[in-house]
Amino acid sequence: MNITAYSNNDGPKASVVLTGVIGDFGEAVRTYASGTSNKEYNQLAVSVTRGSFRLGIGGLESKLRSALSGGFPTNTSTCSGIVTATGKTPVVAGSGTGAYEGLSGNFNLTITINEVESWPKCPKTDTSPFLAETIFFNGTGTVSLQ
Repeated sequence: MNITAYSNNDGPKASVVLTGVIGDFGEAVRTYASGTSNKEYNQLAVSVTRGSFRLGIGGLESKLRSALSGGFPTNTSTCSGIVTATGKTPVVAGSGTGAYEGLSGNFNLTITINEVESWPKCPKTDTSPFLAETIFFNGTGTVSLQ
């Protein structure tokens, strides 16, 4: 099974497409596990036309934070950059609804962030928005329905 989620900003919402053994589409939202006070996202809630499920993305988000620990890797010649992180993201047990009730398994996801900053002075040192940004979650998984 394949999953792709994409957005054009740092917000938590993205469009999502599932292909392969499951074909579906809808929305993915980076969120927190219920009842926690974590400051970082740790789940990706996938809501598609025939149901929903959640992926545990805490490890992937941690790898992304590490990749960004020195700041966004901006090429000062082009005022643009890319950063990626890859990690295992399990289906959260018991999170499936509708056609995905009982879904289990894991995905190997890569998150890729592309950004273009204003020029000629970069990298950014303020909180102004980037000129353009894309964020992609993409990967394959082995899943089963019980």
